[in-house]
Amino acid sequence: MARYTRLEVVGMMQKTGMVPLFYHSDIELGKKVLRACYDAGARLMEFTARGDFAFEVFLELNKYSLKELPGMIMGVGSITDAAAASLYMQMGANFVVTPSLREDIAIVCNRRKVLWSPGCGSLTEINKAEELGCELIKLFPGSTYGPGFVKAIKGPQPWTSIMPTGGVSTEKSNLKAWFDAGVTCVGMGSKLISKDILEGKDFEGLQKKVAETLKLIETIRREK
Repeated sequence: MARYTRLEVVGMMQKTGMVPLFYHSDIELGKKVLRACYDAGARLMEFTARGDFAFEVFLELNKYSLKELPGMIMGVGSITDAAAASLYMQMGANFVVTPSLREDIAIVCNRRKVLWSPGCGSLTEINKAEELGCELIKLFPGSTYGPGFVKAIKGPQPWTSIMPTGGVSTEKSNLKAWFDAGVTCVGMGSKLISKDILEGKDFEGLQKKVAETLKLIETIRREK
């Protein structure tokens, strides 16, 4: 079962402004990635469940997080149906992220009061997701729509909370454009936890990069 309520999760997303995304089949490597992000100040991690037996990896990483990383909120991404969402919630996922809007996933997550964030790409989809109780919209792929899309949506719907994923980088100009447009937080995968970092097992470098990015987001928000 989830240890954090949906409001606690979205509150942490608003507070830190960033959700790191990560997948790797190596459990021990995953633990080191989690530790590096945690020590850098991150308090959320979206495990993108894309590989064979990914549920086994998530289970072990969530157990590790609960035991060793107090306050770390583990969620799962790349979920495409209600059965998968239910499986990961049974293993303690605190939030569920999907690449598209799926009503069946909304129903099972709402039943357990677990935050779900659907990938949306139109105002119609966003409105439907919010009618289903969505707290945070995932704009995906972010690179296709850009900050201008967010700004346009926030005009008539200032209450809509948006997290772009895909097309978000650690550069100040990129992050500033997104936050100036009004996003609540950003999802960051390979631009933050890169293939080079994983292959080189440069966990100190990862910790430094995550810390710098969190600080940059804080500065951008303060200067708005």
